Amino acid sequence: MIDPLGSFRLDGKVVIITGASSGLGERFAEVCDAAGASVVLAARRLDRLEQLASRLSNAIAVRADFAGDEAAPRVVEAAVSTFGAIDVVVNNAGISRTVKAIDDTVEGFRHELQIDLVGPYDLSIRSAKWMIENGRPGSIVNIASVLGRVAGGPLPLPGYAAAKGGLVQLTRELASEWARKGIRVNAIGPGWFESEMTAESMFEDERGKEFVTRGTPMGRAGAPHELDGALVFLASEASSYVTGQTLFVDGGWTIV
Repeated sequence: MIDPLGSFRLDGKVVIITGASSGLGERFAEVCDAAGASVVLAARRLDRLEQLASRLSNAIAVRADFAGDEAAPRVVEAAVSTFGAIDVVVNNAGISRTVKAIDDTVEGFRHELQIDLVGPYDLSIRSAKWMIENGRPGSIVNIASVLGRVAGGPLPLPGYAAAKGGLVQLTRELASEWARKGIRVNAIGPGWFESEMTAESMFEDERGKEFVTRGTPMGRAGAPHELDGALVFLASEASSYVTGQTLFVDGGWTIV
């Protein structure tokens, strides 16, 4: 019997999700849990993570601030000590600052790169090292952005755009390095989705909402569930022959 949906399941898999305390990260955790995975929830706000973990079938909460160097080793150690494995990493944690480049500081720019690009790199290489040493193939899913391909236009986001562009290229590089080690590395490039990070600057502002609806060929922002399929596809064996790719889920934003 052919079961075309079976390969999308995550039963028996251990999934690390960063930035899981709110927004898209919280949704990603719920989706992976529903697909059968054990989930490691990582973010700064431990109280929110613990509330989320209590609603899931098999999850742990780990306080991790990717502005520092201690977050990645803590998360990897927690995953292995609790669940005995790492199968999937979803690099979702990030920040976004709306600031014109001419008004920005090197310190602010560097801080944004640390969280949005260096943090995912650190967690990816530590997780990949464990996978390789233990002969366990895995999947890394980086959460990039349409701003990894195009500029922000009227939105001045130099640090965020630089980090997400770097993450898209890092996805290709790591995929190339680890392809024969059984580790796939892909990315999702969301368009405009309402979240805690985008609410004030975009969706609670009439000009922001107009910017989204006017520039998106589908004429609207994305709904949280519209990233579910891309996430499960790239995390699971359904994408076993896919690596180094960025899947833009953006209502057509990057095609015009």
